[in-house]
Amino acid sequence: MQSEFRVLAELGDKLENTRSRNLMAELVADFLRSLSSDEVEPATSMILGRAFPKGASRTLEVSWATVSGIVKRLVKVDWKRFTEAFGRTGDLGATVKALFETGKIRKQATLVQRSLTILEVRRTLEAIAETSGAGSRERKERLLETLFGSATPLEAKYVVKILIGEMRTGFHEGLMELAVSKAFDVPKELVRKANMITGDIGKVAEVAKLRGREGVSELRVRAFQPVKPMLAQTAVDVEDVLRQHGGESAFEYKLDGARVQIHVSEGNVRVFSRRLTDVTDSFPEIVQQSQAQIRADEAIVEGEIIAIGEGGRAVPFQHLMRRFRRVRNIEAMVEKIPVQLQLFDLIYLDGRSLIDDSYVERRKQLKKTTDISLVKQKITANQDVAESFLKEALDGGHEGLVAKKLDSRYTPGIRGKHWFKIKPSLEPLDLVVVAAEYGYGRRHDWLSDYYLAARNPGTGEFLVVGKTFKGLTDQEIIEMTRRLKELAVTEERRRVTVTPRVVVEVAYNEIQESPKYRCGLALRFARITRIRDDKSPEDVDTIQKVRAVYERQFEKKARFSKP
Repeated sequence: MQSEFRVLAELGDKLENTRSRNLMAELVADFLRSLSSDEVEPATSMILGRAFPKGASRTLEVSWATVSGIVKRLVKVDWKRFTEAFGRTGDLGATVKALFETGKIRKQATLVQRSLTILEVRRTLEAIAETSGAGSRERKERLLETLFGSATPLEAKYVVKILIGEMRTGFHEGLMELAVSKAFDVPKELVRKANMITGDIGKVAEVAKLRGREGVSELRVRAFQPVKPMLAQTAVDVEDVLRQHGGESAFEYKLDGARVQIHVSEGNVRVFSRRLTDVTDSFPEIVQQSQAQIRADEAIVEGEIIAIGEGGRAVPFQHLMRRFRRVRNIEAMVEKIPVQLQLFDLIYLDGRSLIDDSYVERRKQLKKTTDISLVKQKITANQDVAESFLKEALDGGHEGLVAKKLDSRYTPGIRGKHWFKIKPSLEPLDLVVVAAEYGYGRRHDWLSDYYLAARNPGTGEFLVVGKTFKGLTDQEIIEMTRRLKELAVTEERRRVTVTPRVVVEVAYNEIQESPKYRCGLALRFARITRIRDDKSPEDVDTIQKVRAVYERQFEKKARFSKP
């Protein structure tokens, strides 16, 4: 007997209305126990707002404009009624539920008597992802229309949330690790470690269901299974890093490129982005180089891809992102935007995981394993030498330095003090665009003024912390307008509210108190420095981090005391 999708949707509503994290984990644990083994991974992914596991090569390639068009056709409402419904709920899934409850569903949609199952929803999503070629858009729309036509109002709410990847229940991956631990009696730390090295909590949950603690403990790093990247904290300066690392550190150039993880196995190569998305097809020259210059039967290496201009110098990050988005005419883009790969880590080699080896040993082994250039490095205990190396990196057009503790293990998905990034200016923030306004003058047809939001991990909400019209070129604004129109939820006068999808890196002069935004803070003189297509809304900085940056400002200046 297959589990009904209705039960997953009801669980979603319970999570929305639960504030206790332990209770949330218990609710999900009870649900996971009730599932068959082949339902566990799909359900785990869906609860987290994912159509497929992280690292899956399948993508839906369905815009919000397509989804909303189908919903409006099914319930026979126009844009005005849709906008009014969204104004009442502020949530796309809840909006669709309300429209299904009050709208007049097309007759053929109401004739379906059988209940949707979790596996049926997954199979439909897989069919959508596998649809390509001429007429694919129409076939995708028919599949979606059938799915929505079979759904109850509550089920439609969660189908939408999965399609757009925005659950807003406050239930995140860390709580899912706890739920899997509780459900299948596996120690939480074991679940957490398995999730870090496999990059797929759904797979961990499935193994835990089938084989319990023993099965989870046997999960290992392996080729073509992307590993969560180890992350770096931000350091104040070189002196701070040397103090934190016990007097000596390995300093590397922080390149203005995109981080990738390259998997090699018996001549086959796959390239994964920082988000663990398969981008192999976008970089045929990197595949060829890896096949020719990595001397191993199996390996997982990490590096940075940078776009190269005249004289072999790096060109701005935005040009490189055009390669990541490209799925057609790859050959022309290879010639138009040449790239260079530089490596900095080795985490798996010929059947052995190296994540427990020291950084120095991994780097030494990497040098023996490949002829591909390594990111420039200097190991030193001398502050003056390190600062000179920082200046050299900046003069070369790079972002700064990454400092790595010599004896540090590779800790997937963890942002600890073993790695630090050193940049000379105020730390930029990664934020998501949640709304935009049309400009004035020659920009009157373009969405060129952007509302920027940070993530509240406790609720899943995105809280606006600023607004800017600065930083993008005309061509980038035109492309941004096209993308945001596809994500449009409501449009009132000159303002368009969008599904949070587009992540941008934002520079600013300072953070100040402001009653204008609900979070009470605002960025001063914000400007977009790059569009981060290599990051997802899950990766944007939290409102807690914004507050922490605000508080750090007072380490060097006084607070204003209100009379």
